[in-house]
Amino acid sequence: MTDLTGVRLGFAVCGSFCNAARALEAAQECVRAGAELLPIVSESFAGMRTRFGAPEVFLEPLSALGGGRLIRSVPDAEPIGPKNLTDILAVVPCTGNLLGKLANGITDGTVPMAVKSHLRGGKPVVLCISTNDGLAASARNLGDLLNRRHYYFVPFGQDAPVQKPTSLSADFSRLPETVAAALEGRQLQPLLL
Repeated sequence: MTDLTGVRLGFAVCGSFCNAARALEAAQECVRAGAELLPIVSESFAGMRTRFGAPEVFLEPLSALGGGRLIRSVPDAEPIGPKNLTDILAVVPCTGNLLGKLANGITDGTVPMAVKSHLRGGKPVVLCISTNDGLAASARNLGDLLNRRHYYFVPFGQDAPVQKPTSLSADFSRLPETVAAALEGRQLQPLLL
């Protein structure tokens, strides 16, 4: 098992609602590995009831994993970097929408602000991608971020190549070891599954 004892892990969740349960499991695995979780949620994740459940089903356990903390607004996310609240930040899942925002410097929500604030200290960001257009419209943003310093990726591949030929999804179970590698300044390999 990967040891993340004492690691202050910002854990940001975006609006890929079908992956909410997997994101929660990944957060639990990181806590079991010893990480101190700071949960961060996007406005859409925190505010939309979907066919995958009401937000509270996921927000309450995330908050509990973070010792009652839950960042859910831009003003609350902005101090992450200046106050040195995190050693590393993971976005689980990272949607195609967020890939585009990060690649183009758009900071219009809680999660992009958390990433921007965290990056100002030159600290690692781990992206656990899940997007139906990873090999289409989001491909150029993915390529851009693959070439930037401080970004690391949970190994990913096509999740349903016949039914969804442009869809990419990370192996959420590999988040703890990806975090550990990123803290050492290396990309976990192999990157492509």
